[in-house]
Amino acid sequence: MSEPGIRVEGARQLRSSMRRAGLDLDELKATHDRVAQLVAGRGRSSAPVRTGKLAGTVRASGTKTAAVIRAGYARVPYAHPIHWGWPRRGIPANPWLSEAAQASEPAWIGIYTAEVDRILDRIEGAR
Repeated sequence: MSEPGIRVEGARQLRSSMRRAGLDLDELKATHDRVAQLVAGRGRSSAPVRTGKLAGTVRASGTKTAAVIRAGYARVPYAHPIHWGWPRRGIPANPWLSEAAQASEPAWIGIYTAEVDRILDRIEGAR
């Protein structure tokens, strides 16, 4: 099963241009981390609560290619079925992390757009 998410058209070309211009891809990693932290914070506050453990498993990270938000651990294995549902077991989907990403979209789109614009301004001939 593929990971759900949002694809940024031209992201691969941006990373390639950054490498050719000698820019550090860790700049994108930091931006992705900021975006992931923003969405994870919203996700923690909107997590379904029965025992309170699920919200405590929400974590965020940024890589050079993506902002990643995860929930669940071995001791809290039910994050996936609660989020995506499990019809055979009568568990309806409650896509709280997806909804957190959608609700905070204007904020993280702004962060990402500003960073990409800043990078493009530093790459000669990119615009």
